[in-house]
Amino acid sequence: MVFAPPPLLPAPLPAPPPARCAAATRAVSASHHGGRTAPELSGPTPRVVVVTSGKGGVGKTTTTANLAASLARLSLPVVAVDADAGLRNLDLLLGLENRVHLTAADVLAGDCRLDQALVRHRSLQDLHLLCLSKPRSKLPLAFGSKTLTWVADALRRAPNPPAFILIDCPAGVDAGFVTAIAPAEEAVLVTTPDITALRDADRVAGLLECDGIKDIKIIVNRVRPELVKGEDMMSALDVQEMLGLPLLGVVPEDAEVIRSTNRGMPLVLNDPPTPAGLALEQATWRLVERDAMTAVMVEEQERPKKKGGFFSFFS
Repeated sequence: MVFAPPPLLPAPLPAPPPARCAAATRAVSASHHGGRTAPELSGPTPRVVVVTSGKGGVGKTTTTANLAASLARLSLPVVAVDADAGLRNLDLLLGLENRVHLTAADVLAGDCRLDQALVRHRSLQDLHLLCLSKPRSKLPLAFGSKTLTWVADALRRAPNPPAFILIDCPAGVDAGFVTAIAPAEEAVLVTTPDITALRDADRVAGLLECDGIKDIKIIVNRVRPELVKGEDMMSALDVQEMLGLPLLGVVPEDAEVIRSTNRGMPLVLNDPPTPAGLALEQATWRLVERDAMTAVMVEEQERPKKKGGFFSFFS
């Protein structure tokens, strides 16, 4: 028996006024982009982007939450999808854990419409959350890897489709990974500058390319400049050279990340802005414009000449 999804009946996404943001953050962001206050959206919409890593604990969900919040602050409608069927966390980082009552599993089972499962953010009118399923529940096997493909197609057919669909991919490369990357056209690969995360990131990059996703960019998370200068940590350029992928952003280690996570408020909404928040906001601009980061070359030129040791392993 072949499973056929029920009609998703998406209703128009609301078209609210532009989201508000802190004036100080806006001014700092504009100073990094030639005085412009908004990036130029590149390519047809909606753009389906999967945020993945392979290894768990590198900051993938935090990155997804902040990219989504930054897009919404730029008045670009975005649907953030938590594709982890059993251990979702994106709702916590967005402060929406008590508002998720319906999920994509309910939509596909015919119990509700897609617009009913979309949870609007409290302060960011252009940001909606969609969870794949409820905690401690499993998707029926009949849904298969096309689950999110059907959801993405329904969002595309909506009268007011979002500009971006961000998919927070679960860790690992099992069935959840296959489901998450199925509808994606672009990928953001999050990694930290350590060999275990890089090995997994390299494996995931190969799997993405085999699946036909060629537009892959990396975000190097939790970088500590003092360790990079002392050659106790790989630089973003080292990571870029090892993976052979364009660089979307470099996020420094920032204690404010833990505080913002516990408050359920994305880091990019902090006022005054923090270093990690600014880095994630700049990465969002590059994502919107399909740009890549090259400023890391300046950092590399300031570093002393390699002396062997740990880094000689990667020479």
